[in-house]
Amino acid sequence: MTTTERLQDIYARMYDRLGPQHWWPGETPFEVMVGAVLTQNTNWKNVERAIDNLKGVGLLSLAALSALPVGLLAEYIRPAGYYNIKAGRLHNLLTHINQTHQGDLQAFLHQPLEPFREALLSIKGIGPETADSILLYAANLPIFVVDTYTHRILSRHQVIDEEFGYQEIQELFMDHLECDLQLYNEYHALLVRVGNVYCKKTNPDCAACPLQGV
Repeated sequence: MTTTERLQDIYARMYDRLGPQHWWPGETPFEVMVGAVLTQNTNWKNVERAIDNLKGVGLLSLAALSALPVGLLAEYIRPAGYYNIKAGRLHNLLTHINQTHQGDLQAFLHQPLEPFREALLSIKGIGPETADSILLYAANLPIFVVDTYTHRILSRHQVIDEEFGYQEIQELFMDHLECDLQLYNEYHALLVRVGNVYCKKTNPDCAACPLQGV
C-alpha cells in the first residue's frame, strides 16, 4: 500500500465511523484566531470558558481587545491557563494586525498563503501549529495543521518515524493528498477526535478505535 493509499485509508476509516466534525468551533474568524492562541497547552473546554468570559463583557472583537490592557486581558482568559503568557501572545498578534493592516481584519485574512504564514511565524509566541490553525480555519487557506495527536497516531501506526518533526509530517500530508481545504479541515479534526477519545497518550482504547487494524 502506498503512502497516499494509507493516508486515504486512515481518513476513510475515521470519517465512516465518526462523520463530519464541524471544526473549528468558532462563530467568527476572529474568535477562531483567539481560540488558536488560547488552545496552546490546554484543552478546548478551558478555552471555551475563557472565550465566554470575553464574550460576556463584549470584548471579543479586534478593536475591544486591542484597547484592553494586557494585564486585564490576562484575567479574562485565566481559565485557558498560562494566561499571562497567552495574553502577551494575543497582544502581539493584535498589534501586528493593527500595524500592518490598520486594524482591517478582512484585509489581514485575505493574504496569499506563503507570505501570510511567514508573517504569522514572525510574531512572538506564534508557532507553526497556531499559525496554520489561523490560516486553515480563520482564513480558509489550504494548509495541513499538525498537532500532538497527528504525530502520535501516525507514529503508532508506523506511517512516520518517531523522530519526524512538524514540517516533515505536514509535507507528508500535503505531498500525498489532494490540495483541498475541506479535506485538510476534516482530516485534522478527525485526528483530534481519535487522539482525544481513543489514541490517548496513556491507556489507549485500541479495540474500539476506528483505526484498529490499520
